[in-house]
Amino acid sequence: MSNSVIYGIKNCDTVRKARKWLEAENQPFTFHDFREDGITADIINQWFELSDWELLFNKRSTSFRNLTDDQKADIDQKKALELMLEFPTLIKRPVLITNNKILIGFKAADYQAWFN
Repeated sequence: MSNSVIYGIKNCDTVRKARKWLEAENQPFTFHDFREDGITADIINQWFELSDWELLFNKRSTSFRNLTDDQKADIDQKKALELMLEFPTLIKRPVLITNNKILIGFKAADYQAWFN
């Protein structure tokens, strides 16, 4: 399998668990931090091509709860993209890309199956 890219924020517990798992399993990866490295519409749109946007848009996050009622209303893919660009912590973390495939979130069993 080729080098993976894991997207997230470095202080997120789930991202830390995923990175620790990858390191323990000697899986090569590049880490892309939303806060330090930014995130672009092109990257998010690539994810939307690989997965349902609703799986990537984290309605359980503190960031979502802090949105105004107008921002929360009538969310579709276009509005989700705009909000994710403005508030990257609305993106479900981590996002793992390998060989043009996507895995969202972290569960050790899912990662084990992904890499085997």
